[in-house]
Amino acid sequence: MVRLIDLPEWQALEVHYHQIRSLHLRELFAQDPGRAQRFRLEAAGWLLDYSKNRITQETLALLVELAKACGVEEARKQMFSGEKINRTEDRPALHVALRTPPGQPIYVDGQDVMPQVQQVLRQMADFAEKIRTGQWLGATGRPIRNIVNLGIGGSDLGPAMAYEALRPYTDPKLRLRFVSNIDGAHLASALEGLDPAETLFIVVSKTFTTLETLTNATTARRWLLTGLGGPELAENPQSLQARQITTRHFVAVSTQKEPVNQFGIDPKENMFEFWEWVGGRYSLPSAVGLSLMVAIGPEQFSHMLAGYHAMDQHFYSAPLHQNMPVILALLGIWYRNFFQAPTYAVIPYEQSLARLVAYLQQLDMESNGKATTQQGHPVEWSTGPIVWGDLGTNAQHAFFQLLHQGTHMVPCDFIGFAKPTWSVVREDYDRLFTGHHDRLIANLLAQTEALAFGKLVEEIRAEGVHERLVWHQTFPGNRPSNTLLAERLTPYSLGSLIALYEHKIFVQGVIWQINSFDQPGVELGKQLASRILPELEAPGEPPLSHDSSTNQLIRWYRQHRA
Repeated sequence: MVRLIDLPEWQALEVHYHQIRSLHLRELFAQDPGRAQRFRLEAAGWLLDYSKNRITQETLALLVELAKACGVEEARKQMFSGEKINRTEDRPALHVALRTPPGQPIYVDGQDVMPQVQQVLRQMADFAEKIRTGQWLGATGRPIRNIVNLGIGGSDLGPAMAYEALRPYTDPKLRLRFVSNIDGAHLASALEGLDPAETLFIVVSKTFTTLETLTNATTARRWLLTGLGGPELAENPQSLQARQITTRHFVAVSTQKEPVNQFGIDPKENMFEFWEWVGGRYSLPSAVGLSLMVAIGPEQFSHMLAGYHAMDQHFYSAPLHQNMPVILALLGIWYRNFFQAPTYAVIPYEQSLARLVAYLQQLDMESNGKATTQQGHPVEWSTGPIVWGDLGTNAQHAFFQLLHQGTHMVPCDFIGFAKPTWSVVREDYDRLFTGHHDRLIANLLAQTEALAFGKLVEEIRAEGVHERLVWHQTFPGNRPSNTLLAERLTPYSLGSLIALYEHKIFVQGVIWQINSFDQPGVELGKQLASRILPELEAPGEPPLSHDSSTNQLIRWYRQHRA
């Protein structure tokens, strides 16, 4: 394969970059009165305004030619057809199958996987309805009121983010909590105030060996058995009585039946499967989203899947120059590789999206934080950016000073909605919270305008500001941003938004010639932790063979823990 930087399309972009890099967005808008209309796009319930980017029509055309030269169209086809595009692990990356409607076959190794997908969705829906209607009873005969999701990474970030985003659509009779950290404080705080007789744990682990998740699950089982049978029962979790209690208060989401059974969960009745071709950070529409389906119900969950699918279809069928995920991907390439911007920020102007940035951090940085090409060679160009951000308007009073007047250029995605989310369930919302939403969106729009156009020295002086303060009050502008707007945050719009970012990241991985679907970088630390743990727990001074710093830290910990 030709190196990315040797492609004529890449070299043409380098020439073009040097020609336009000093152009200001003020000039670009002045030269093109139709710019705002030209650089906008609607798809799957979302409006994208990308006119406040440091591009011209020629820039976009050159970027599209780069995407074609890198095989984006063929890679897109391969992904949707179930080919093994995750080449280091020799498997497909077929998360699009999870939200494909019935009757549309998708094959993996000659087998249509859609019957399996639909069967698991039906199993999830049946379980969710039993919980929601009080038919699923705990060991003491009381209905379940509390759901605790135990997972980490994609097994936690997706359901936790979506639950927070869709709180207005959840059953108010149910309390959901999410635990991921192996720090016992996380589980302890989640269990605070819960009655074991009314609590169900969903243990989400593809292999059912994940250290953090299984540690938390074992402790949760001890808490449950102590509460319902006493300390002696908790010390004998494999006894018949303990297993009978466990099977009414624990279910598993996994691919491995044997360790699930060994834990005390019936794999026939209480295990929900997903597949090797589902990456953790892409797994929310699978059984990994079971806790979310319990919270919002099967019907709203299906609306979320429909939103995913709508964006999937747009991505699959729209030409590259009118394709929302492709355009976002190419703009990211433009800033990362030509302007050398190492980060980009995501700013949702919607309180319910409080966990979105954390979710996108994993989705993007675990996917494209790679320094090796698909062919096994070191990359010679920048790949995945650092993703960060926070909620507007809070972020305006935190890091926007740097965005406006700092020495870094940070491209931003602004996300907002025409209607407030909580007005869905609160009839009195508009009356009680008069003006809140208009003020929120006014801030969103003002920030994108301020970042783009700034406030120049001449304008400051014209206001009569003392010369000593002129430069302090000058805003250079020319800071790029995208604006994404939808009518309201709903299961549908959330699904399509997640799919938008999934496909954007995939396109960038194709162009950078890396595999977006493996994550070997998370393994080394796990291996070393499994080696260090027995050294921390050893009754006597263990022999240590780490570097001198790690050896000292282990000894310090052992001394002060005692």
